[in-house]
Amino acid sequence: MQRRVFIAAGAAAAVAGVVASRFIGAAGAENLTLEALTGAQLANDPDTLLVDIRRPEEWKQTGVVEGALLVTYTSPEAFLKAVTPRLAPGQQLALICRSGNRTSRATRQIAGMVEVPVVDVQGGMLRVLREGYRPIAPTRAMGCASC
Repeated sequence: MQRRVFIAAGAAAAVAGVVASRFIGAAGAENLTLEALTGAQLANDPDTLLVDIRRPEEWKQTGVVEGALLVTYTSPEAFLKAVTPRLAPGQQLALICRSGNRTSRATRQIAGMVEVPVVDVQGGMLRVLREGYRPIAPTRAMGCASC
């Protein structure tokens, strides 16, 4: 009985270690920050490329931050392929979603793949809108193919 408990505890610890290791490396990236930037700070900031990673129906439903690039996040590789050509020298990369859950995962995935500062916009569009930011309608020029 005692041996089974020991083996089960060891297996659980091993699984926890594997799961934690997937997040520690990227989460500990020196170029990754979580920031509660306001809509005004995000709108047309020349030092920041803001990318709204939500889906087109979400952009249409709430509107978007002025100056944002609209790229639905599907994978780190596809995202960086779409975004990297738009990133100017010296710019940081900020990601925003609806509530901050998707950007939390996405920023951890890409931070280790880029050398620029990566910002996870805390609380997402819900927080930015609650603080009074007035969004604009998404457009094709911003990246919304169905707008």
